Amino acid sequence: MKIESLKNKNVKFRVKKTINIAGELLDLSLPQVMGIINITPDSFFAASRKQADNGIIERCRQIIDEGGSIIDVGAQSTTPFSTFLTEKEETARLMPALRLIRSEFPHAILSVDTFYADIAKQAVEEFGVNIINDISGGQIDDRMFSVVAQLQVPYVLMHMRGVPQTMQQSTDYDDLIQDILYYFSERKARLNLLGVNDVIIDPGFGFSKTLSQNYELMAYLKYFHIFEEPILVGISRKSMIYKLLDSTPEESLNGTSILNTVALLSGAAILRVHDVKEAVECVKIVGKITEFDQ
Repeated sequence: MKIESLKNKNVKFRVKKTINIAGELLDLSLPQVMGIINITPDSFFAASRKQADNGIIERCRQIIDEGGSIIDVGAQSTTPFSTFLTEKEETARLMPALRLIRSEFPHAILSVDTFYADIAKQAVEEFGVNIINDISGGQIDDRMFSVVAQLQVPYVLMHMRGVPQTMQQSTDYDDLIQDILYYFSERKARLNLLGVNDVIIDPGFGFSKTLSQNYELMAYLKYFHIFEEPILVGISRKSMIYKLLDSTPEESLNGTSILNTVALLSGAAILRVHDVKEAVECVKIVGKITEFDQ
């Protein structure tokens, strides 16, 4: 379906309101907040970097105490200037952290940020990870889709071109929104054919997109409900905020909250953030407003 036809019709989509987490349904009718923990030395927001055991535990506890329902653990920085880790290097960095987190928080909902299929498999089978968050949409490791189908866990399908180190060289689109919609249509169909039941759509803010394209994507976010799957938005402290405002990641909390609010008003089901308390407040305020607009 073309964007123009969606604009010209009052189209209603029946978006899924739950995902299966270890046999129990997580209700997404109230948007959920996913807190970020980076087991990295080079993620763009320094405060999110946690490598020592006590820092990892403190950060997980903070996410939970501030109202986050999902902890997203990543061992590979995905900025254009980061070092690309091999599967072996990522495994060595990630698995000890997962072991520690799971021992301290046995009932927490864990998401792992990886594009390696074998890492996804080990994380789920050994540490009970609940969600696989793949920034590459199965493009870096072509076994990822089949492995996720075997594991039967929710899969975050993100839009990106190339790899993080080259993605900003791939921002030429015939039609930004239409091209991205086609990408999701094709890849979601493949996942569904393999038997993946819970697909979460992540438009990939900041990945293979210029500053202006990121805002165009946000303006058209509601049209991604055409897939009738939950939408995850990850714009926390990203360059689309601090470059527009001529500031820094450390000064981008206000901009993050504004964009999270816009995303919620467009129907986002999951906010992936560094600042959990503030994101939870956005969810509560938007939820109160939408009580009167049903």
